[in-house]
Amino acid sequence: MTEEMKSLQVGDVIQGKVVKVENSQALVDIGWKSEAILPISELAGVHVSHVSDVLADGQELEVKIIRHNEEEDQFIVSKKAIEAEKAWAELEEKLASGATLQATVHEVVNGGLVVNVGVRGFIPASLVDTKFIEDFSGFVGEEVTLKVIELDREKNKCILSRKAVLAEALEQTKKSALEKIEAGDVLEGTVQRLTDFGAFVDLGGVDGLVHVSEIAWYRVEHPADALTEGDQVKVKVLKIDREQERISLSIKETLQGPWEKVALHLNAGDIISGLVRRLVTFGAFVEVAPGVEGLVHISQISHDHIATPGEALKEGQEVRVKVLDILPEQKRISLSIKEVEPKPEPVRMEHKQEEEMNVTLGDVFPDLKNFK
Repeated sequence: MTEEMKSLQVGDVIQGKVVKVENSQALVDIGWKSEAILPISELAGVHVSHVSDVLADGQELEVKIIRHNEEEDQFIVSKKAIEAEKAWAELEEKLASGATLQATVHEVVNGGLVVNVGVRGFIPASLVDTKFIEDFSGFVGEEVTLKVIELDREKNKCILSRKAVLAEALEQTKKSALEKIEAGDVLEGTVQRLTDFGAFVDLGGVDGLVHVSEIAWYRVEHPADALTEGDQVKVKVLKIDREQERISLSIKETLQGPWEKVALHLNAGDIISGLVRRLVTFGAFVEVAPGVEGLVHISQISHDHIATPGEALKEGQEVRVKVLDILPEQKRISLSIKEVEPKPEPVRMEHKQEEEMNVTLGDVFPDLKNFK
């Protein structure tokens, strides 16, 4: 026992046993005449609030002697120094190989997260996830998979990334999904992002684009007019380019077409309302259902003779029309406006004759009025 006591010095790594846990330190039996002091600051590479969170009476552990108080002949020991030496070696190997490691999030600090990886590891906010996260509090206590990005042992600097791990997993999932998807497939997806030209839909690891023209059978000015981020939608794969990792999708191709609906609900002779969409020299195109327009020939616009459709109609005007003929297979509907409007009554001939008989010679020859 005496020989062992004489051999203890700063830098030694020895086995000890916790004798007493106090608020800011623990007393450890290292076989010396007095117990060694293990300060709370030497427990771990991260902040520890209470010694009892890490140690318990009777617990055996390995410690390193870091100082000797010669006045009281008492040693100061460290637990984190042992862990740090092992950790740096493992972290350097992980950095070189690109291998991942597991760690539990210890706390949220300004700019990111702190984890204990044998030393204090820091995950910058920009490297926590592949998407923006406003509140990091939910990560505390969670075990995460990380990659080592940067190390500096002298500055005790260890930068880690969770985003890199997630990005690799997403890329693998994306490649796997691209291999399985074929043109013509009908799939379920989630609207991830809306742009001016369309909507990006997540198909389970890979995104496809639904162009604004493929959202609905009717005209959509902006994707936000018909879709919301998070919507669950059914899409048909129109085209796939595996080299460019691009997938063209259609929502409207999974829906019943407007002409199919019209064929079920519209018949010749029906009178319905519609909107004048376009005026052409030979008539007017009237929208009678979303995505379905019928033609009112110029001869069917008015009972009166008109030279151009614009004399009686204007674009955007609501009109009542009668269905003259419908050919869904050819996507053609013939309509009439004048068939809905009452026909004007003809002028009675007797009235016309009476008006003619009431005409005087003075009306016909006004110069006779001044003849004497």
